[in-house]
Amino acid sequence: MPIKREMMVRKDALEQTAINETIAPEPQDGEVLLEVEAFALTANNVTYAVVGEQVKYWYFFPAAEGWGIVPVWGHARVTASRHPEIAVGERVYGYLPMATHLIVEPGKISAGMFRDMAAHRQPMAMVYNQYRRLAADPSHDPARENERMLFEPLFLTSFLIDDQLRRQDWQGARTVILTSASSKTAMGLAHVARTSSPGIRRIGLTSKSNLRFVQDTGLYDQVIAYDALDDLDVAGNVVLVDFAGNAGLLSDVHARLAERLVHILKVGVTHHDEGGDGGMTSGAGMTSGPKPVWFFAPDAAATLIGAIGQDGFQRAVAERWRAFVVDAAGWVTVEDQRGPEAMQRVWRDQVAGRAKPDIGYVMRW
Repeated sequence: MPIKREMMVRKDALEQTAINETIAPEPQDGEVLLEVEAFALTANNVTYAVVGEQVKYWYFFPAAEGWGIVPVWGHARVTASRHPEIAVGERVYGYLPMATHLIVEPGKISAGMFRDMAAHRQPMAMVYNQYRRLAADPSHDPARENERMLFEPLFLTSFLIDDQLRRQDWQGARTVILTSASSKTAMGLAHVARTSSPGIRRIGLTSKSNLRFVQDTGLYDQVIAYDALDDLDVAGNVVLVDFAGNAGLLSDVHARLAERLVHILKVGVTHHDEGGDGGMTSGAGMTSGPKPVWFFAPDAAATLIGAIGQDGFQRAVAERWRAFVVDAAGWVTVEDQRGPEAMQRVWRDQVAGRAKPDIGYVMRW
């Protein structure tokens, strides 16, 4: 019997990790066993852990008390099947545990997709329970599998943020400021907004060490280091999209923009260890102005699907994705890492903010 390995993290101390080994489970009637081939490990996964209780990310792949298994996006292969419509050898892409194996219960099956109908996953957002069947998936490009794992989940969030803000006419603003501008989701939003809303000026805030990298992407009209916020010089109203989750940074930006800051959308927590609040509450020190609003991608996706239908939604995302992934391949060097020790090292680097923005980590057991 194959051995199942899973990397667990302490929910109250994310830098603490452990590798758990058990016998891989056998599928029961109606189930299939997936063997995880590869997955991306990014700051987005740290966000899943930081807000794991509030948004129920810990609930997808249960672990021992006090520990959690961080969800990731990647590719897997069916190695055992007791479902008549799912064959051994089939490959899928979707939401996976940081583990070697996963039992799923396929339902709502179509040529290109199925949904895991496991009871414990049904209270969570549907988008996380869907698996794309690569043999009939129009988005699958064998030459771009690494880029898909690294960018597609984040890009979808970027696409949805842009769609929501455009539907709101950017809250009447003509400038958007993005914190953690080197993060993949921020870059995705800047890329989409550059095409869909060329009249919106894009300003990226980043660390001094990442300044050159962000400037070289060409995604922003202006890039400012966090320690040079006095260089913020904008006319008219401003929307702030916060990927950093640093309450002190929010307060500093607010102090410089005052009443011109009309909307704050909180998305990520890349600075969760620097005064971040998990992205779930308003920034400390902000006694006036708009209260930060938490962005939840599954709700935004449901709204857009309701407006244009599932097929229209897929076409709209695919159109923007094709242009983005070509550019993104030039920004990031994919680095393959193998084995539990490498997995734990890369995870700790992501938690501590040490990971380089121009490296995309793809993990294999």
